Amino acid sequence: MADKDFYQTLGVDRGADGAAIKSAYRKLAMELHPDRNPGDAAAEQRFKEINQAYDVLKDGEKRAAYDRFGHEAFEAGGAGGQGGGGFDFSGGGFADIFDEMFGEFVGGRGGGRRQASTRGSDLRYNLDVNLEDAFAGKQARVRVNSSEACDACRGSGASGGAEPVSCPSCQGAGKVRAQQGFFTVERTCPTCHGAGRVIENPCDACGGAGRMNKEKTLSVNIPAGIEDGTRIRVAGEGEAGLRGGPPGDLYIFVTIRPHRFFRRDGADIQCRVPIPMTTASLGGSIEVPTIDGGRARVNIPAGTQTGQQFRLRNKGMSVLRTSACGDMYVQTQIETPVNLTKEQSDLLRQFVDAGGGSTKHSPESEGFFTKVKEFWDDLRD
Repeated sequence: MADKDFYQTLGVDRGADGAAIKSAYRKLAMELHPDRNPGDAAAEQRFKEINQAYDVLKDGEKRAAYDRFGHEAFEAGGAGGQGGGGFDFSGGGFADIFDEMFGEFVGGRGGGRRQASTRGSDLRYNLDVNLEDAFAGKQARVRVNSSEACDACRGSGASGGAEPVSCPSCQGAGKVRAQQGFFTVERTCPTCHGAGRVIENPCDACGGAGRMNKEKTLSVNIPAGIEDGTRIRVAGEGEAGLRGGPPGDLYIFVTIRPHRFFRRDGADIQCRVPIPMTTASLGGSIEVPTIDGGRARVNIPAGTQTGQQFRLRNKGMSVLRTSACGDMYVQTQIETPVNLTKEQSDLLRQFVDAGGGSTKHSPESEGFFTKVKEFWDDLRD
């Protein structure tokens, strides 16, 4: 690594400040960490290089020596001919960097060792329900492809469920030291990856992972009044943890399908109903469906117009975690008759003739055309 420029290794300029160097290192270390690249020798080598570079550039004295003498500053007899007496940077080295930057990332090192087990990943499941189920609630059955603890090794990853043994490379410390010039560099043990323990005989069934892929069926409660886009958390039903680690959670995202009659508006329901012209003109009553599967009768007064709304109290959606319900609004749409017989057409003409051309029976039309006449008169002035 002596021929690689530390600034290029981290991807920063020589004039970069400490914050920029730290940010660049954090991004690369997250990307190249051995836990995220198991078995990738190239990623492991790059991980070592960026840690060596950051160990030097984060320290003011080391960086100054590196800027002046380059890599020779850290080789035996280097540092501009100062021999070995210029700097003493022994100590935590690599492990100090690791703890400083990624204590939370690995869940804490616990005195130089981290747990061999790892929490399982969370899972997402998209569930579609109809509006009736959202109103009444239901128990939904979902099938999830996940991973569960291996039955053969009981999640330990070791054949027969045996306990891991102390790592022979680091004697259980989880880290090893190496001398590099003036430095004693401490780094994660490559054998146990910092766990301090290894599995001597991996389980044949799961290959030492402690978990296996399985499909499971779960019963999930969909509460009455649930809204579109709601997220339901099912604790402990995500993927099993690695080597006996705790499982993740399952998150169910609920989507409510559009309804053929109703449109939801919060706790209320809108329903547009076509009304025959004769019913709207003379008055009458109609039956409309309700979200609970029943029927409701609505009285239509004579002279009803398109767009008028009639309110049905407590016929709307359930309100989540309460016994209350919203309201239902019936919106009328007056339908013009089509395919009239000659007799029907004649009757309508008689109706028009009986009015003598008056528009008093159509107040909206009369008001509109009165305003149009005034508009034209204004243009002539």
